[in-house]
Amino acid sequence: MKTYLKTTINGEDKELLCEPRQSLLDVLRDELELTGTKEGCNNGNCGACNIMLDGRLVNSCMVLALEAQGKQVETIEGVADTEGLHPLQEVFLEEAALQCGICTPGFILSAKSLLEKNPNPTEDDVRLWLAGNLCRCTGYDKIVRAVLESAKRLSESPQSEVAS
Repeated sequence: MKTYLKTTINGEDKELLCEPRQSLLDVLRDELELTGTKEGCNNGNCGACNIMLDGRLVNSCMVLALEAQGKQVETIEGVADTEGLHPLQEVFLEEAALQCGICTPGFILSAKSLLEKNPNPTEDDVRLWLAGNLCRCTGYDKIVRAVLESAKRLSESPQSEVAS
């Protein structure tokens, strides 16, 4: 029996029916066709499916879709705006901090969450914060450098764009 779900995803109100046992990841990808959020391990260990749920970083594979009832969801599709890519996304491209792309959306959401909480992280801060994200392709140095460069650029901009 499907259950009614009303939530806000990337600033847009959404209403749909979903199975009570469906994960938020499955609903995002299969029902709403927001395929930027990736399924890696499907058990909360890789971070590929990271999203923001009411401002908190979560593994969407470990959250039932119905837990998003009345909440704000931000996926990778909501990070960029009509003006263009978010500074984190730009720096990830410039620093070649991605390869196959499976882990990239989760890393970007994790990094954005970090920079919202700590706009001037150390390398150790970044490595610790991103410890829940796994990458099989890049190693982590380019990703860490991209986050640190993003923090630097965001701190130098007249208006912080982390929360945008």
